[in-house]
Amino acid sequence: MLDENNDQLGIMSLNDAKAYAYDHGYDLVMIAPTANPPVCRAMDYGKYRYEVDKREKEAKKKQQVVEVKEVQLSCRIDTHDFETKANRACKFLQDGNKVRVCLRFKGREIAHQELGREMLEKFESAVSEFGTVDKKPVLEGRQLTMFIAPIKNSAK
Repeated sequence: MLDENNDQLGIMSLNDAKAYAYDHGYDLVMIAPTANPPVCRAMDYGKYRYEVDKREKEAKKKQQVVEVKEVQLSCRIDTHDFETKANRACKFLQDGNKVRVCLRFKGREIAHQELGREMLEKFESAVSEFGTVDKKPVLEGRQLTMFIAPIKNSAK
């Protein structure tokens, strides 16, 4: 058993440990239940839970959430529309989000998959300043899908 200052009190029975914790105005908390004998500590449990929750909140603040944004293209997209989509994808990548680029084949366009792959290569080169290909283009049903991950900036 440990006391409130983490000093060892030695091995004692459960009733003695409860009595010690009660006499000193603390709760008896089992720290390591799988140890032989189990390790308990006399502490203020409410304060302990508060500190644990505070540490978890702090850790949660520091983690970065990565969202996946989607940009949809077609084989016959016009140049200005293409530039607009590329600029939008660059903005997503600058914000630290991944981008899924979907190119949907309509009708008989599926017979000319090489046009779709060329379009995705062109898109990749257009956003290469801000991101790199995370997952190469894959044909899923009637659409080609490619993932682009943001480039990590060491200046941040």
